[in-house]
Amino acid sequence: MRHNIKAGLLTAGFLALIFAAALVTPLAAQKPDAAGKGDGTADAKLEQQLAALAAAHHGRVAAYAKQLNTGRVVAINADQPVQTASVIKLAILFEAMEQVRVGKAHWDDKLTLVRGDGVSGSGVLAFLDAPVTLTLKDVLTMMVIVSDNTATNLAIDRIGLDAVNARMAWMGLKDTHLYKKVFKPPSGPMPADQPKFGLGKTTAREMAIVMERIGRCQLFAPGEAPHAGDAAICQVTLTMLRNQFYRDTIPRYLEKLDASETGSAIASKTGSLDAVRNDVAIVAGKSGPMVISIFTYENQDKSWTADNEGELTIGKMARAVVDAWSPEGLDGKILAPGLGLEQAAAGRDASASK
Repeated sequence: MRHNIKAGLLTAGFLALIFAAALVTPLAAQKPDAAGKGDGTADAKLEQQLAALAAAHHGRVAAYAKQLNTGRVVAINADQPVQTASVIKLAILFEAMEQVRVGKAHWDDKLTLVRGDGVSGSGVLAFLDAPVTLTLKDVLTMMVIVSDNTATNLAIDRIGLDAVNARMAWMGLKDTHLYKKVFKPPSGPMPADQPKFGLGKTTAREMAIVMERIGRCQLFAPGEAPHAGDAAICQVTLTMLRNQFYRDTIPRYLEKLDASETGSAIASKTGSLDAVRNDVAIVAGKSGPMVISIFTYENQDKSWTADNEGELTIGKMARAVVDAWSPEGLDGKILAPGLGLEQAAAGRDASASK
């Protein structure tokens, strides 16, 4: 939910492409979570590194990371409910994928922007002369890549706020909730904690689960069979996420070269408020894909510059994770539906049977 100072970084060429707390939290308060809550093997050494980075941050930090092929995890305050800012748009995206999967929605559904729909903050749709008709895929692309707030509200109107929250419950996520449209007042009775969280709430662990499902292309419930078209749906959304425009957080120290032509090895969704900087990403390491989910909040640094402390802290923590788990670097070819994990599992099974 970036402010216009960030949206102002968009160039005319980019637009044409689219349309052709206030104290240092002590280390003891940001200690690693115990054993990763049973969802993998805790990496104690890395957790201590991340805890030190969190303690140095002038604010609070919640973080969770998992290497998907090994099950290694690190977790710091990973179950603390936090403000999502625009990271909640991942939940909207996931529900849209599910609706496309069952034919309730289609990528080429037409959505019309009319006068009065535009809201402030990040994005470009609010600056267009209405009415403008776009496809659902166009709207979701802008919601993800430039975090367009007006596009997000159009997506919520089409997909349904209640449907998004029902999907999060279907996934077993107890602390992830979309309260309302962006920069619009709440509609109807709201949970008592809505004023605290604003647009949405989540935890570092729960939003990592959403991103992992997108990467693994798990659009089905336990016991269900995948659909033949699942990979195509996931490819559409991974393309959106790997073309994220805001790259000053998790990708900050990881991408050494311009990935706009060759394809990034990082698929991410950011979220920012004055005292909040968040990023959740799939990082395609040569040693195996990782999900990294980092939320900084109650930040002393409320500036909107490239060197905002929250963004620097996220970048340092992401670099520490990749240095520990994939020291040989990244490989964008892995960033495809399934993340190569089924083939790797099949290879291990075949070797074990010999």
